[in-house]
Amino acid sequence: MKLQPTLILFTIFVVVLAILPICLPLTGNANLLMPHFWGMFAYITGLTFLVVIAILFTQKINPENYAQVFLAGTTFKILACLAFMVIFLLKNKVEKGVFAGNFFYLYFLNTAFEVYVLLRNLRNQNLK
Repeated sequence: MKLQPTLILFTIFVVVLAILPICLPLTGNANLLMPHFWGMFAYITGLTFLVVIAILFTQKINPENYAQVFLAGTTFKILACLAFMVIFLLKNKVEKGVFAGNFFYLYFLNTAFEVYVLLRNLRNQNLK
């Protein structure tokens, strides 16, 4: 898979992911967004971007290590997100339910995008 189409897909994904949080305050549901939501959005999306780029570069350089890099990147991402969650909760007073909803909304959708990139790349390798 080429880098440019994946980056375009990632940009579209980020825009679609941001639509719901942007619309919540406009519909009077601002209480469903925690303070500093956009910082968490940038952090988790940035981690996803790094993992996707690492996967794509590994596929070009050494395709045999593709699955290992995906697993290592995903493991790094979950550990970095858990560390972020612990530090964030210790430093800020937030409603736990709202934080959990915001965190899982971002984390699981970003992970789903990573899996989509993985499956798309594996499908392209089988066609060669």
